[in-house]
Amino acid sequence: MVHFLLEPLHYEFMRNALLVGILVGVLCAVVGTYLIVQRISLLGDVMAHSVMPGLSIAFFLKANILVGAFISGLVSAFVIAWIRSQTRVKVDAAMALVFSSFFALGVLLFSLLDNRLDLNSFLFGDILSVTGADVVRTGVITAFVLLLVKGFYKELLFYTFDRLGAQAIGLPVTWIYLGLMSAVALTIIASMQTVGVVLVIALLVGPGTTAYLLVQELYQMMIWGAAIGAGASVIGLYISYYLNVPSGPCIALVSFGLFLVGLAINLVRGIWLKRQG
Repeated sequence: MVHFLLEPLHYEFMRNALLVGILVGVLCAVVGTYLIVQRISLLGDVMAHSVMPGLSIAFFLKANILVGAFISGLVSAFVIAWIRSQTRVKVDAAMALVFSSFFALGVLLFSLLDNRLDLNSFLFGDILSVTGADVVRTGVITAFVLLLVKGFYKELLFYTFDRLGAQAIGLPVTWIYLGLMSAVALTIIASMQTVGVVLVIALLVGPGTTAYLLVQELYQMMIWGAAIGAGASVIGLYISYYLNVPSGPCIALVSFGLFLVGLAINLVRGIWLKRQG
């Protein structure tokens, strides 16, 4: 068993992959918790796919592609918010419209600008190719976002459960929304190399949803979700290593498997409490 666990650690790429996987698992769970509680989980998926135009344009202009992805993801969030506030269109329809439009534009720009970027690596991730610099960058993003969540926890908590109440007492709800969307965009950028933009929603929503079944308080969701997210990344990477299969889908499927375990625990607990009552 010890050999089974230690053997992959002999390789630098696996050590880097495990570190990035743990960091991304924690970061996605904490940020995704806000999306789950606000019932806008699909916004993470929309923003993940909406980074494609920014990636393509930034690469063509020889600028930092991560900055381009960040800007593109934020723009998509604001387009959704604008459609939602200025028209009768519901938020789910606005998300579907922006999702398909931005993703289509991104794919089109990749072709028109003749970019040499590896589109598959952005779509499905390639965590085994991460370098020491990638680990440091992911660690900085994770620390920055977690510090912001810690510093503005009460404001985000109030905004999450009672947006109108937060506005009534004078909280800057527009800036809180901007900050939250920025955190989502940074999380997606940090996760692109791990599971890719197609599967990032698995880590944004899966661990937090599992924790939602097990605990009651928001901070408990974050702690349990972070542990589940990190666990899913580690288990998924070991499966990927020993079966020689893509790591992104393994991590996504392990996350779903842990959700099923959480669901079973929740059902058993419900039956036990019913008998006790």
